[in-house]
Amino acid sequence: MSFSENLQKLHKEVPDKVKIVAVSKTKSEETILEAYNTGHKIFGENRVQELVRKYENLPGDIEWHMVGHLQTNKVKYIAGFVSLIHSVDSIKLLDTINKEAAKCNRIIDCLLQLRIAKEETKFGLTYEEIRNILSSKELEEMKNVRITGLMGMATFTGDENMISSEFNYLAKCFQQLKLSFYNSADYFKELSMGMSNDYHLAVKAGTTMIRIGSILFGAR
Repeated sequence: MSFSENLQKLHKEVPDKVKIVAVSKTKSEETILEAYNTGHKIFGENRVQELVRKYENLPGDIEWHMVGHLQTNKVKYIAGFVSLIHSVDSIKLLDTINKEAAKCNRIIDCLLQLRIAKEETKFGLTYEEIRNILSSKELEEMKNVRITGLMGMATFTGDENMISSEFNYLAKCFQQLKLSFYNSADYFKELSMGMSNDYHLAVKAGTTMIRIGSILFGAR
């Protein structure tokens, strides 16, 4: 099936309010252009070098999301154009994004990555660490970043109960943080959770944004 058919099928399964980020890592520019020509404009990459190259060679109205782990020394390469960084996992990274965004005269939207998986390999902050960041003087002084929500990655497992409980925990943390810190801010609204293997569980838990690769582009 083509990207267009896969996308239509996915749209039937997820509510309209859920944004679909087409994760295009390792996909060629031609493949992304075909996908773009179907009308889809939100693409996610997880490597800075690849993201920069594609940004330079593909249409300017694509909304590029950084969905992978981001190192501080790479922020400068994407600060001029990235629409949303999903994977902010430290105050240090946030500070770097803020500085690089200021140089580009931009405000960059960011999601804080909450660690919900049991696996050691996953990045992310604890709920307490996120609360500390949100109540910090440092964040208050950062004028070029905007926290618009949370992101999380569930444990890679076939146990759907486990995945659901992780997503529900993420959704609960999101609601609590919104009440505590962003009650009157309509921009704190994104909950990025759910990938090709577990998006249906994320939808049930209240995701606003799913990161989908293989279902749209075919297996890697």
